[in-house]
Amino acid sequence: MMTGLIPSGDIKPLLDDESQRPRVITPFPSPKLTDLSMFQGEHKESLYWGTYRPQVYFGVRARTPKSLVVGLMWLVMKDGKQVMRHFCENSVDLKSFGWREHNGRDFGRQELFEQDMVLETSFVKSKEGSLGYGGDWSIRINVQNRLDDEVKRSVHLFFYLADEGSNGVNLGKDVLGLKESSVLASGSRQDVGNWQMHLKSQNHLETHYCGFKTLDIVNLSNLVQQNLTAQEGKSGLLKLSDTSEDSSNIYVFQISTTTQSTIDIEFVSGLREEASNMDKRIMSLTGLPLSSLLEEKHIAFDAKFKKCFNLSEKLDPETLVVGKAAIGNMLGGIGYFYGQSKIHVPKSTLDTSEDDFLLYWPAELYTAVPSRPVFPRGFLWDEGFHQLLIWRWDVHITLEIVGNWLDLMNIDGWIPREQILGAEALSKIPKQYVVQYPSNGNPPTLLLVIRDLINGIRTEKFSKAERDEVLSFLDRAFVRLDAWFKWFNTSQIGKEKGSYYWHGRDKITNKELNPQSLSSGLDDYPRASHPSEDERHVDLRCWMYLAADCMNSIQEFMGKKDRLVTEDYSSIAKLLLDFNLLNQMHYDQDHGAYLDFGNHTEQVRLIWKEVITKDGRLSRELVRETFGKPELRLVPHIGYVSFFPFMFRIIPADSSILDKQLDLISNMNIVWSDYGLLSLAKTSSLYMKYNTEHEAPYWRGAIWMNMNYMILSSLHHYSTVDGPYRSKARTIYEELRSNLIRNVVRNYDHTGYIWEHYDQTKGTGEGARVFTGWSALILLIMSEEYLLF
Repeated sequence: MMTGLIPSGDIKPLLDDESQRPRVITPFPSPKLTDLSMFQGEHKESLYWGTYRPQVYFGVRARTPKSLVVGLMWLVMKDGKQVMRHFCENSVDLKSFGWREHNGRDFGRQELFEQDMVLETSFVKSKEGSLGYGGDWSIRINVQNRLDDEVKRSVHLFFYLADEGSNGVNLGKDVLGLKESSVLASGSRQDVGNWQMHLKSQNHLETHYCGFKTLDIVNLSNLVQQNLTAQEGKSGLLKLSDTSEDSSNIYVFQISTTTQSTIDIEFVSGLREEASNMDKRIMSLTGLPLSSLLEEKHIAFDAKFKKCFNLSEKLDPETLVVGKAAIGNMLGGIGYFYGQSKIHVPKSTLDTSEDDFLLYWPAELYTAVPSRPVFPRGFLWDEGFHQLLIWRWDVHITLEIVGNWLDLMNIDGWIPREQILGAEALSKIPKQYVVQYPSNGNPPTLLLVIRDLINGIRTEKFSKAERDEVLSFLDRAFVRLDAWFKWFNTSQIGKEKGSYYWHGRDKITNKELNPQSLSSGLDDYPRASHPSEDERHVDLRCWMYLAADCMNSIQEFMGKKDRLVTEDYSSIAKLLLDFNLLNQMHYDQDHGAYLDFGNHTEQVRLIWKEVITKDGRLSRELVRETFGKPELRLVPHIGYVSFFPFMFRIIPADSSILDKQLDLISNMNIVWSDYGLLSLAKTSSLYMKYNTEHEAPYWRGAIWMNMNYMILSSLHHYSTVDGPYRSKARTIYEELRSNLIRNVVRNYDHTGYIWEHYDQTKGTGEGARVFTGWSALILLIMSEEYLLF
């Protein structure tokens, strides 16, 4: 029996003895989904190399923990100083960047609009003639003027390669001239055998290099700038030192050229052949042959885009560009991560801090990310929305990503909602968000995807081979999904039968105007003012209905009713579908809306108070004050949460409540705008209110695409089923769809980005740039591909 806190340094001995391992860091005891045969062999090798470093402007790695890694940096002037671009930043410095095309497997083309130039980076793979695992691949870097002139501007690019396994990297023999040999570097690895990296260009290049022995890729740009500064002090020239540390595992190559230049960098592996064969392989992935291959991939991308999304010919070219950017950035934002999550330990009688954690088992994660500059890591509830788009493009990628997430389940059926794995992912997140809490869940959106896949089989959208693979996946996944449901149905259950509430809200805070519910995914969306076990959250109740109904559908669809399961899914789904019970618990006649229930008062404010700091100074801080006594009641905040019964189609098509829901949705004084539906009603007392001194409103008015997609999907449903409000739903559907598409396209034309959310009054993009996580659902809205329940 373990008591107290376990220092992280004492964890390893526990891991060697399974009987002593704490449950929270014990893997779920069933075969891993990623071990299925469908994810081995040709599939695994075809996805081995890729642009799996979404956090950098351009990078390539393999899907293995200690990979050979490459990346690109470049210098720009900012405020009179040289600044190195490397990791993606959410700033206006770069005009725009993003993948224009990407197929998720062996091709991608990205454009980065710099102050006075455009960088185009392309990536392509080829297995032809290669003996190395994963094949050969090539990078093309095009540097063009952004301005309409013929001036050739100086450009300093820094291409690097690093071996995360600390294998030595051999420097090429002629890297300063590249005349006798095009080899930049070479080496040998167990996965790909002997390898070489080549550089080819028809333009004049000046090259320099430096080598480092370090595993710290995160701070590589700092090391390079220090080297440049030292050399500039000695020679007055902006060039690397042409030196390397002993046994360097990282080499950085400075490529100085001008705009209007093209540079090809090729990786070849599994080297055994004669020089003539080697030259043939290099030529096939550089120069004109590479141009032809990239054009073939571009044509194939366009053809597949048309086939997968069947967009109306009525859509204008600007809208189609945005649609391609949506899927291109979604696929180009897929990353591979490896590491150990930090899990908060249960509080003891001792004081605890964010440093009180256990390490999860070492794990890999293949996942799409919401935003490369701001959220370049895995998010559980985001992933379900991502895969609604990706499965229509490549169902095998979807199955493997969902499998990766389910393999992260512990023995209790819990999955950490954020995955911050590895040094690069850790470098992009504030410390307070790193540790995951095992009492907190996240909406089970992966079940949206699974429901979609089942419907895809029913509507014959898959080939026989794909159908069989989906069924094989579901057969193995069922035991994990069953455990996941059980975790929700025990850990998040409320006092009343059929009620649930999100755990993890801070009951003692004096800093938050309304304690956040991060586990709900809706963060600062207003809940009961005083968190308690009496709460009933209508959104979670609806998620649980989806989960129970989906699990019941899997059982029926696969003929698994006799399977040993822990829950009676048919009965639970029937209970949560009970319209009268839902109304008794959550419907407010006065507002005509569904609301949360809890211990609540509207008389809560943030006020300034003088306080004495720890060092004895007098200071002022914004603290929460309650002026009225809270009471158990419905929480009078209308917004996205109010529409969950509508989203999940629990409301009968002939109910007058449906009519009232349509009125709320289309009311300009509530949540309607010309740009999409607001997250919180303008009439709410917390509309656009800061939650703390520094926490700006997030889900308190802004327009979010995932919830708009869910509501639009149900509007489409109610506009196609018999009922007295069918025509009304159709009118609202058409106008909302038009508003959403028009606003996203307008913003993309103006900024070059799809955004995290959109302003509630002007429709302008806000938050994270390149948010082609769930905001990429705009493509499904364009193609009118919606959820079926």
